[in-house]
Amino acid sequence: MKARRTPWWQYVIAVALGLLAGIGLASYGESSGLSLIGAPWIVAILLAVLGIAVLVMALQVHKYANTDPKKRPHSFVNPTVAVYTLVLAKALGLAGAALAGWYGGQILMSVGHFEAPFYHDAIIECAVSAVVCVADMIIGIIGEWLCQLPPNEGPENPKIKAAARRQSAAQAYKQ
Repeated sequence: MKARRTPWWQYVIAVALGLLAGIGLASYGESSGLSLIGAPWIVAILLAVLGIAVLVMALQVHKYANTDPKKRPHSFVNPTVAVYTLVLAKALGLAGAALAGWYGGQILMSVGHFEAPFYHDAIIECAVSAVVCVADMIIGIIGEWLCQLPPNEGPENPKIKAAARRQSAAQAYKQ
């Protein structure tokens, strides 16, 4: 199985959909009188902890994958954990993008009411959560990169290609 990197446009679509959903929720709250905007502080804390956990796991996978097989310490990293870490990093990146848009949409619709205490608190809560979600998106992108396997020692390895080029150049020079 070959995992591919998440394309940049998927993050853009996630932010745009989250933004539209956040704007829709805030608009519905204004028209119906049922306000659902804001985010409890525990959400920002849990999202930050989740981002840190994924980053730590991705760093361990990266360290394990780039260490010489003869010198690898026995750790919890096995292929299944590495794949789960990759999937977590992909999911964290996309969810962080969508939630950043979600909270950003709520901020956009509520900024006109900033002087009201409820909206003031909701905007601050959404801003903190949006910043944490952007950080999670970045951690997801970096974690996905960290979970890449180094090229194997086959013909596609850059070192092997460079050696083959040098050898063919040397043979051409001798002739």
